[in-house]
Amino acid sequence: QTEKNRTSVFDGIPRSMPALSYAAKVGRKASKVGFDWPDVSGALPKIVEETAELDEAIVTADPAEIDAELGDLLFAVVNVARHVGVDAELALRRASDKFRTRFEGVEALATARSIELRGSDLATLDALWDEIKRSER
Repeated sequence: QTEKNRTSVFDGIPRSMPALSYAAKVGRKASKVGFDWPDVSGALPKIVEETAELDEAIVTADPAEIDAELGDLLFAVVNVARHVGVDAELALRRASDKFRTRFEGVEALATARSIELRGSDLATLDALWDEIKRSER
């Protein structure tokens, strides 16, 4: 059997993995060789930093820069998830499901009140959203 000839700590991580899982695995591998913050308190400020960089990119309206900075922000969030022991893929799935359930509640309220979603302003939709959130408690 031929010995594996790895040149990087990232060798063996399939690029075909779902993006959030891939990012978490890349972060774990870098952490194993010491390239990491000791705890979440180092990772959290990176989200603020990357958000500011995304804001700047949006102002420039450069699509490539916006794409890059949004990717950096998502990677920073995945690193925070890794530090707190949360599977980012599952957390995003749960958040998306929660959003969908709430929005379906907004749709039902709008229908019950004869409110046309497509023609409504954001303030009306936000009021319905807040009502659904309050009803969850």
